[in-house]
Amino acid sequence: MGDDHGAALEERYYVYEKQTVVVEDFDAVGHILDIGGGGEGIIGLLKGEQVVAVDIRKGELEEAPDGPLKLVADARELPFLDHAFRTATAFYSLMYLKSREDLERAFAELFRVLRPEGRLLLWESTIDRPKETAKDLYVLFLHVLVNGQEIDTGYGQPWPSEPHDAAYYIALAEQTGFALTSKREAGRQFFLEFRRPD
Repeated sequence: MGDDHGAALEERYYVYEKQTVVVEDFDAVGHILDIGGGGEGIIGLLKGEQVVAVDIRKGELEEAPDGPLKLVADARELPFLDHAFRTATAFYSLMYLKSREDLERAFAELFRVLRPEGRLLLWESTIDRPKETAKDLYVLFLHVLVNGQEIDTGYGQPWPSEPHDAAYYIALAEQTGFALTSKREAGRQFFLEFRRPD
């Protein structure tokens, strides 16, 4: 990114400090439902043909690397039968569901399509509008380490109506019926693992 481009970006967006995210391999039996699996397709890079990547935007899926089965779908209304998956993932995708209502619907759908004892793995970063900024947009840059590859990407959009942090996602997931089984935080970023009880 050139200096002029960077300056123009900062005129419009509040720019968070770049973060490095390490995506570790994980065990999973059967297909993995990846919410927002278009674009860089991080989970698809890690798990290949085991992944069913859904994204509301067809163009994002077309850009994603080959390997996963790709399906245009809305996380708030998933086109799968109950208990269809043992594992679901969301890598920096739930952040695009800015309203509490939309996130509640997405968590309810994830709960529905996961089998009892199924797992939901979630990677996000805390997004909270600093009091000192008047900018109504933000951008978050990531340096992702996955499966021996290094990927630089960014996510930008309007601020959510309330801060989105680990506690926010945990509360919504537990309200839906999920149980938190693991939590890791490093600076602004966090990883959460939930289990769908019997």
